[in-house]
Amino acid sequence: MNINFNKSSNGLIPAIIQDNQTKNVLMLGYMNQEALDKTLETKQVTFFSRSKNRMWTKGEESGNFLELISIKEDCDNDTLLIKVNPNGPTCHKGTDTCWAESNNQDFGFLLQLEETISERKQNADSENSYVASLFAKGINKIAQKVGEEAVEVIIEAKDNSDVLFLSESADLLFHYLILLQAKGFRLNDVVKTLKSRSK
Repeated sequence: MNINFNKSSNGLIPAIIQDNQTKNVLMLGYMNQEALDKTLETKQVTFFSRSKNRMWTKGEESGNFLELISIKEDCDNDTLLIKVNPNGPTCHKGTDTCWAESNNQDFGFLLQLEETISERKQNADSENSYVASLFAKGINKIAQKVGEEAVEVIIEAKDNSDVLFLSESADLLFHYLILLQAKGFRLNDVVKTLKSRSK
C-alpha cells in the first residue's frame, strides 16, 4: 500500500469499517501510520483516537474486537476500506453499527458462497470437492440435482418439520447457485431480472 498520510495536517486518514460478510458499514475511524502498522501486525483494527489523543484498539475495553480480513486504499490513496469480522456490537453505545442499524446477515454470505463455488469450478479436477465433482459431471447432472432438491422441498413443505423444510431449502438454494454458475450467471443476474419486472 502507498498511503498518503500527509494530505491532512494531523497525519490521519479516514478508515471505513465494513463487515466482511454482510457488507454493512459499521463505523468510521481514523488511522495514522502507527495505527495501520499495528492493525496489520495484530490483525485487530487499531485507530488513533482524536478525543483520547492516543492509539486505540477497538474492543480493548469491551472485548468487541474487529478482526481484520483485508485493507484497501481508495483511488487517491488517502482513505482506507477495512473489511472485518466484528466480535460483537461495534458502537460503544452497544448497537451493531455507529448509525444504530442492525448488522443483519442479509445476502452477504451468499456472495461469499458464490465465490467459493467459483473457486471450486476453477478447480474442477479436485477429487475432494463435492462442488468440483458436480461441475466435472456436467450441466445435466447439476440440473438433475436441482430437480431432486426441489422435489424434496415440496415434500417437506407438506409435512410439519420446519427443520427438515429449511434443510432441504438450503440444499436447493446451494445447488441452484451451482447451476447458475454452470450456465455462466450469478445470483445478481437473477436479481436484475426481478428488478426489471418491478418497473
